[in-house]
Amino acid sequence: MKWWIFAFPLLVLVILPLTWFLNGYAQQPGLPDTSSEANAMQHSRGAHGNGDWEGSSQGVAYSEFNHRFAGLFVLLFGLAELGHALRYPVPLWSRFVLPGALGVIGTFLLVWSDHEAWPIGSLSFIQTFSGQDPEILQHKFYGVFAATAAVTETLRRIGWARHPAWAGPLVFFGLTGALLLFVHSHGNHPANSLIALHHTLLGSLGIGASVSTAMVSWTSGVSNHPGNKWELAWAGFVILIGIQLLLYFE
Repeated sequence: MKWWIFAFPLLVLVILPLTWFLNGYAQQPGLPDTSSEANAMQHSRGAHGNGDWEGSSQGVAYSEFNHRFAGLFVLLFGLAELGHALRYPVPLWSRFVLPGALGVIGTFLLVWSDHEAWPIGSLSFIQTFSGQDPEILQHKFYGVFAATAAVTETLRRIGWARHPAWAGPLVFFGLTGALLLFVHSHGNHPANSLIALHHTLLGSLGIGASVSTAMVSWTSGVSNHPGNKWELAWAGFVILIGIQLLLYFE
């Protein structure tokens, strides 16, 4: 357990200064105004050709809000999980913060992940989920993942699904989502390299979170005393993901 006491603050100290540095670098006056350039760019985005959105001031604000909205709820359930990992006398209902937060995130992404996608945009359901735009499809996948994990984790925490295999959706979708971040692209966005760095950090943290929660489930299946260090690792990675999402910028 002692290793975690030093590892978690170290990760925070690495991620926060890196994000702040990148933010300051992106706002240096000597750099080109990529937002205005993006507004002038004309490119095709799949079948709907809405090329003036990516990189525009409206598009950036929309994307940043979505990431930070999700980050707030990820941080919320990460703190709840940390309380249980540290064996604090937290209220019983706090066990349902995780599925509740995932339910909110999943619903939000399925509806509002992309302004041009179904159900709020001009694209139909078939066009949205046909894979014509991989970025939209991946965003909707994250919504499905969060909603599915919300259901299975609710069943686990009310005692209706006790077998460790019921942790599978959270582990599988979490790991798949983390790996997808390494290839997630925002088309011809002028800040693509910066976005890719954000996604690399999030993907790395997501892998750590997935492995940790898998170990929590596995140790609970072979022992009545699950490894406390893995519970702490799981909570810590989730908190870092929440912080990174809250600090996300383009």
